[in-house]
Amino acid sequence: MTTNRTLGPVMTWTFVVLMLALAATCVWLGSWQMHRLAEKEALIAAVDQRLGATPVPVPPASEWATLDLEALNFRPVSLTGAFRYNQTVTVFTSLANANGPASGPGYWVVTPFILADGGTVFVNRGFVPEDFQEAAVMDGEGDDVQVTISGLLRPGEQAGFMTPSPDTSNRIEWVRDPVRLAAMVDPALAPIAPFYVDLPAGEPGQLPQGGETVIEFPNNHLGYAYTWFGFAIVAAVMLGFWFWRQRSGE
Repeated sequence: MTTNRTLGPVMTWTFVVLMLALAATCVWLGSWQMHRLAEKEALIAAVDQRLGATPVPVPPASEWATLDLEALNFRPVSLTGAFRYNQTVTVFTSLANANGPASGPGYWVVTPFILADGGTVFVNRGFVPEDFQEAAVMDGEGDDVQVTISGLLRPGEQAGFMTPSPDTSNRIEWVRDPVRLAAMVDPALAPIAPFYVDLPAGEPGQLPQGGETVIEFPNNHLGYAYTWFGFAIVAAVMLGFWFWRQRSGE
């Protein structure tokens, strides 16, 4: 009997503590989601501001090792140098909601661009449908012609656990990762920038089809916050109901 009288209060306080801990955890998670919401809205505003900015010279090779790539993401930049078309690599993709007429399965056409001041930047010239992949990598005309171009600076994509190895014989990659892309081109092009540049749209119907940079930021943090705050309210209501049942003797 002594054990039962002792066990009752212990279980009671354990239940109360667990419910309070659950409610507090849910409130903390909801508050964290609100913090993430503020960060995401600030990021979207910053990117919108960058997109409308005048292009600035691309960072020189001497600064590449210390760049804050996220701070430069979607920044318009200008580059002066020459394409090395015979070193083009294609990156498989499936383009949806395209700005141009071409879409569906196809490839990004990524070509090394040798800067006049030294170093090489991979430039994503745009999208081509699957049937144009071989023609894209065989195009060698125009090498060493000095031009000035502009586009959007983008951090490299990261390969996932399931990302296939590159198809070197057909010059096909699966992610726009400058490190992986560098392994498929002439080593003499080093140093390679840790970012790539997306070109804007060209003439209507022109391939590769530029101007297909995907600019979107999933922002579900407010809904997640409401969910966690709702769980906290449910936990508090359940605890209150339990206290009421205890006091009523049921």
